[in-house]
Amino acid sequence: MPQGTLRVYLGAAPGVGKTYDMLAEGHRRADRGTDVVVGFVEDYGRTLTRRMAEGLETVPRRTLTYRGSAFTEMDPDAVLARRPRLALVDELAHSNVPGSRHEKRWQDVEDFLAAGIDVISTVNIQHLESLNDVVEQITGIRQHETIPDEIVRRADQIEFVDMSAEALRRRMAHGNVYPPEKIDAALAHYFRAGNLTALREIALLWAADRVEEALLRYRRDHAIHEPWHTRERLLVALSGGPEGDTLIRRAKRIAARGAGGEFLAVHVRPGDGLAGSSPHLLADQRRLVEELGGTFHTVTGDEPARAILALAREVDATQIVVGATRRSRLKQLVRRGMDEILIEGSGDDIDVYVVTHAEAAHGRWLRRHTRTRESAPDDGSDGS
Repeated sequence: MPQGTLRVYLGAAPGVGKTYDMLAEGHRRADRGTDVVVGFVEDYGRTLTRRMAEGLETVPRRTLTYRGSAFTEMDPDAVLARRPRLALVDELAHSNVPGSRHEKRWQDVEDFLAAGIDVISTVNIQHLESLNDVVEQITGIRQHETIPDEIVRRADQIEFVDMSAEALRRRMAHGNVYPPEKIDAALAHYFRAGNLTALREIALLWAADRVEEALLRYRRDHAIHEPWHTRERLLVALSGGPEGDTLIRRAKRIAARGAGGEFLAVHVRPGDGLAGSSPHLLADQRRLVEELGGTFHTVTGDEPARAILALAREVDATQIVVGATRRSRLKQLVRRGMDEILIEGSGDDIDVYVVTHAEAAHGRWLRRHTRTRESAPDDGSDGS
């Protein structure tokens, strides 16, 4: 039996219209002849959402008693028995009442998918497990209902339901999200403009990363080895020497100039296992990279330049930042430095910037690659 497909409407905050869009898609599918049922929808008394649910077959809910109170939940057994082509299931991160088939609603959805039923669901960014602490820092509210990121990441399709902070606050003020008695408190606390803007940015970045994962998977599946520069990505090469801190900070500043830019750091460990650099310096540089929002990579290879170029193409880097090689004039005559090998091997798709160690602290760059990029360092000043 073929696995069902999962489509998730992702939002930055309650009220952006995820459930409404899910129901609208259900109507479109039903109009085209698809067998659609509502497994569970929570309208929170929102008139427009309730109206959108009209006309769609709804599987009756199940009533459970817990601690002397009655609760209604989705009835997964009834949905499985009905076997629709498509089930609409709201609030993927919901925790079921004890005594239910599963602890979490996403587990019910996995049963539907295994049975060959397609599912459309909804989730807000604050319910993703990896972002729980970040959202609490921003809003002051800890979400107790969470879902593993991987469940959402492996959805066949994710649609980001976007709305500006100002538009959502207007929708809130007009009574389209919460009842009148809750509006003022919501606008003054969780739905402050700053909170909503931050949540929206987090959601956009998370969704962008998921899109990039799909792009990398596509390139891998189709044996496409040439970089597709969908965003600026800098790779800074660290030898483990004292110049590393300067290179890391410079790479971070260049990456920050472009929207969505990011940076990575790499240290090439000798293939013979012999330590060629200070482990204490490398440990400090790893911490600095992570503090600045980058990622640290260690690879093994006897030819550092080749290993760096291989990683640059693997991660789709647009630029490589490397410290100038300090060698005697005699060594320069008889053997090429790593910077020269990087420049030669980078081709037309990766820029290489070589920073002299003594000059780097004063903000002077030595440009060794002639190809021009909009985000490249200009006449020598990086704003520091």
